[in-house]
Amino acid sequence: MESVDLFSAEERVRYSRHFTLPEVGVGGQVKLKRASVLLIGAGGLGAPVAMYLAAAGVGRLGLVDFDRVDQSNLQRQIIHGTNDVGKPKVESAGQALADINPHVRLQLFDEPLTSENAMQRVADYDIVIDGTDNFATRYLVNDVCVLSGKPNCYGSIFQFEGQASVFALGDGPCYRCLYPKPPAPGTVPSCAEGGVLGVLPGIIGMIQATEAVKLILDQGRSLSGRLVLYDALQMRFREVKVRRDPQCPVCGDQPSITRLIDYQEFCGAPKMSSADASEQSPWDVQPSDVQKRLQSGADFILLDVREPHEYEICHLGGTLIPLGELHQRAGELDASCEIIVHCKMGGRSAKAVQQLRQLGFENVHNMRGGIHAWSDEIDSSVPKY
Repeated sequence: MESVDLFSAEERVRYSRHFTLPEVGVGGQVKLKRASVLLIGAGGLGAPVAMYLAAAGVGRLGLVDFDRVDQSNLQRQIIHGTNDVGKPKVESAGQALADINPHVRLQLFDEPLTSENAMQRVADYDIVIDGTDNFATRYLVNDVCVLSGKPNCYGSIFQFEGQASVFALGDGPCYRCLYPKPPAPGTVPSCAEGGVLGVLPGIIGMIQATEAVKLILDQGRSLSGRLVLYDALQMRFREVKVRRDPQCPVCGDQPSITRLIDYQEFCGAPKMSSADASEQSPWDVQPSDVQKRLQSGADFILLDVREPHEYEICHLGGTLIPLGELHQRAGELDASCEIIVHCKMGGRSAKAVQQLRQLGFENVHNMRGGIHAWSDEIDSSVPKY
């Protein structure tokens, strides 16, 4: 029997509510103390997960994130504060976690998770938490967990909806069993483009943290084989079964993926090296080019393909036609005039340029970087959102 002597007097008080739970007790708290969890992402999902696992007494937490705290994060990433803006997220999160529970050992990795370092990062941990916000890293996390035999507590969020499950647990399914192929590039907007309710990642993150604690304690029924779907607007939880696919390329009976691959390429977004990072499409123009045209009174159409509610936040004038309506409303545009398209960050406008060129518009360009670049380079009074 595990002894309470393994805990200091301060820890005994700190974990007293766990000690009194028969399903946890001293033995369970020892399991937590000896456990290790790796969190991929210290953002919306990673914030509540890390805070609750630290508070619960998980002995070692690893955080992988190469982003810096931005003001737009503070609406939902509650582990960071106003004074943390500009800091590396792992540094900001580490300071908060050390204050929550100084008995937890922290390992901070201010770097992206890649095919080159993923196996090494995951190797020293019992459980992996997927708090990522892009498909390439999501498939990478899945595959490294399957290949390493580590359970993956998965969660994802978008606007008012979230989902959670546990993948790669024993003979259970993996993420590829549910989503064999990623969506086509540009078809699913990011949270930056589509928005997310601030409290949503807290709910999904707490489900992920709960699943991790249950796995450590070996208590209850895990979400392996089940996907929880949450609709915040309707305050409704649903559950769907997820079965292991015998034909799955990574966890199936005859897997074809036996090592990590290039996940940017797999998801249709080839990696950009530092050497070509400054290169642009021949259809791109810089915000400064648009500013010159506006100042000179040049005859051109400035086309905004964001949504009306985004236009209300800020705009540069011009014509508003949301991307989803562009194909049907292209006839409203003068094909003989130069058209410069912009959106929030450049992704939707690049897609709009492709659509218009396919429809026969020849003199059409994309303002690289969108509203964000305009705010950074031209007019800081234009808010970034």
